[in-house]
Amino acid sequence: MTSKPEGGQPVSGKLEGSQPLTIAQWLHAAEAALAAQPLWRIPGVDEQSPRREAQWLLAAVVEQNLAWLLTWPERELSHEQQHRADAWLARRLLGEPLALLRGEQEFWSLSLRVTPDTLVPRADTERLVEVALSCLPSDSAPRVLDLGTGSGAIALALARALPLAQVTAVDRSLPALAVAQDNGQRLGLPVRWLHSDWFSALAGERFQVIVSNPPYLADDDPHLLHVRHEPWSALVAGEQGMADLLHLVREAPCYLRDTGWLLLEHGATQAVAVRAALFQCGYAQVQTWQDLSGQDRVSGGQWLGARPCSGACQRPGLCQEPDALGTDHAE
Repeated sequence: MTSKPEGGQPVSGKLEGSQPLTIAQWLHAAEAALAAQPLWRIPGVDEQSPRREAQWLLAAVVEQNLAWLLTWPERELSHEQQHRADAWLARRLLGEPLALLRGEQEFWSLSLRVTPDTLVPRADTERLVEVALSCLPSDSAPRVLDLGTGSGAIALALARALPLAQVTAVDRSLPALAVAQDNGQRLGLPVRWLHSDWFSALAGERFQVIVSNPPYLADDDPHLLHVRHEPWSALVAGEQGMADLLHLVREAPCYLRDTGWLLLEHGATQAVAVRAALFQCGYAQVQTWQDLSGQDRVSGGQWLGARPCSGACQRPGLCQEPDALGTDHAE
């Protein structure tokens, strides 16, 4: 193996121009390198062993599945494959996600293109999709909004699960929105993509469910060390990570249909604060849902529409305007 982490030695004893390694030899050296460098592992996300991480990385390089890789341990890598595997391993050792090395990530059984302009969709966010689906009958044609769509993962998962739904997805980042649009086109899923800073391009519209995985890390959060290859703007919010969550709680009533739901992903320690904000703004059925590891992950509430908008959205006049598309609005 020939690639070097910054300032380090080659990750194996092989020098450039030497005989290529076999699959088994490369995996052995890569496992040792990963075991010696913990920076690649994101707590709560990268729970696999160094051996399995090495296997996934090499499988991606040779474009085969793990079963094939383990069936042919004595097969030699080509010079091109070894060079690419070494380069990817060097970047992985410095914490770059495997999904960004590959340029794709699976989410809700959908293969999504990802770039440094988007967050890497993670399994915990599938809980947000599950909760949204539980709030909607499968045979209905609801209007659904995904705020801060990034790669389009949540919007596309909902479009796949609810073929009759009218799904709108927005993002303030034009590069991220381009990635989302490309994913939608490749998958053939109908989503309306809009360039919008939260609700700014949605005046007069109403939705049955609004979902979002907004930035919720404080700028001094230690987890930022592990996600430094992903866009800061999609990760960090003011007010110790609460600013965007609170903004969405306040604004959403002006864009929800009667009985509509606002559902927000957040950090494991933020559920109490998010629920308090929802209660304060007049939502009903306020609750929190846990992810697969038992951590508080999604909180939300239902806007019953029986009371006037509290004005917390800071645009109370908008709440009295009829929906431009003829949909419901709060009384």
